[in-house]
Amino acid sequence: MSHVIGLVCRECGTEYPHTIQNTCYECFGPLEVKYDWDLIQEKVSKEKIAKGANSIWRYADLLPVESEVRVDLGAGFNKLHKADRLGAEIGLKNLYLLDESVNPTYSFKDRVTSVAVTKAMEFGATAIGCASTGNLAAAVGAHAAKAGLPAYIFIPDSIEIGKIVQMLVYGSNVIAVSGNYDDANRLASEVADMHPDWAFVNINIRPYYTEGSKTIAFETTEQLNWETPDHVVIPMASGALLCAINRGFKELEKVGLVQESKVHISGAQPLNCSPIASAVINDTDVIPIKDYETVAHSLAIGNPADGYYAKEVINNSGGFAAAPTDEEVIDGIHLLARTEGIFTEPAGGTTIAGLKILAESGHIDSDERVVVYVTGNGLKAQDTLVNSVRHPTTIKPTLSEFEKLLKLQNSKKETLQKEIIMQKQRRNLKNGKSKIFVCFAEYNKNKRNQFGDWTNYNKRCIE
Repeated sequence: MSHVIGLVCRECGTEYPHTIQNTCYECFGPLEVKYDWDLIQEKVSKEKIAKGANSIWRYADLLPVESEVRVDLGAGFNKLHKADRLGAEIGLKNLYLLDESVNPTYSFKDRVTSVAVTKAMEFGATAIGCASTGNLAAAVGAHAAKAGLPAYIFIPDSIEIGKIVQMLVYGSNVIAVSGNYDDANRLASEVADMHPDWAFVNINIRPYYTEGSKTIAFETTEQLNWETPDHVVIPMASGALLCAINRGFKELEKVGLVQESKVHISGAQPLNCSPIASAVINDTDVIPIKDYETVAHSLAIGNPADGYYAKEVINNSGGFAAAPTDEEVIDGIHLLARTEGIFTEPAGGTTIAGLKILAESGHIDSDERVVVYVTGNGLKAQDTLVNSVRHPTTIKPTLSEFEKLLKLQNSKKETLQKEIIMQKQRRNLKNGKSKIFVCFAEYNKNKRNQFGDWTNYNKRCIE
């Protein structure tokens, strides 16, 4: 007996059979999977999950797939890191991060694609397709290759070369569309209508595709000893990932795997393309953006399909949103690499920058157990960072030259430390925490140790 009943409209509740379809014929609302929760509750258990595959398929009872033959490259089962150094940097005592950059094609899109392509095989699809800003294209190419099906991938013509090379190597048919993601998505939708036997993962089989992202919530909770976190921070493009993670936490409660789920859901989106974040921050409707350009290409969707629902999730959960600038996004990449040794792409930099903004503004409490999701690998977008990293230092092959280099670096480090302290004081002044700047010419380690930190030192000096 199947645990998948069919599809149901998220807006009007009209039900449809279990087939290739993504839109309600009655109201044109989006469809989602309808499950037999009583049957699932009988089948699923913590013990069964623990004995399952080391991939997303350990949660098969909670996914919309019936076949035992799965297109599985090993997505998921990723470590939840305790991010103490990053947490100390931004004032969070109990911070974790789930690193999705270690998936088979180096992003979380392997989760959704594994589910979608497996479902496409169940439906007898003859080709796989997608519209993508980069990461999904690579995942679709890899999984289509594994399944032995041709892939048709539509991308905007502004994508990073590293991502293009990756999607091409799988033998995919890559079509670069003049314009932005919305233009590529529009063309892909028209092609999907012309070829009903092709499965476009984020178009005509989108209801099944989005279910793969729930496994992020499942993994988070399992690794926290089956307790949900207090707060999560999620990057937003279409808003589907945020909605799916929220749905995953709720479903764990529904089937009795957790007692109660009261997770605050917050989102991050680059300022230059932030229709969802702006709507949350300004308490307005989600207004599509036509012209946009940001370093975070994988989050650059001006007309987000799940924008309304993402805003609703954030507001109902007591979360908030942040919209960092491109400069803050790049700083976020460096901050994560410098503190936790993880190299993320601009989407991850957006999330880290957003986390920092939310923590500093008080929307995340310092004592909360917080999980931040790093969704892609920095190797895909190295060209974004060329102008923000130092070039190698060339010296002669002698010890004396190296000693000179060390002295120079130490001198620069001390100057940098003073500048960082001055920047903090400027922020404190702006936030009303301090009335006057301190003269940094008297800086020394003893004074820093005596007074604990520079904010306290300033207060003592003022007194």
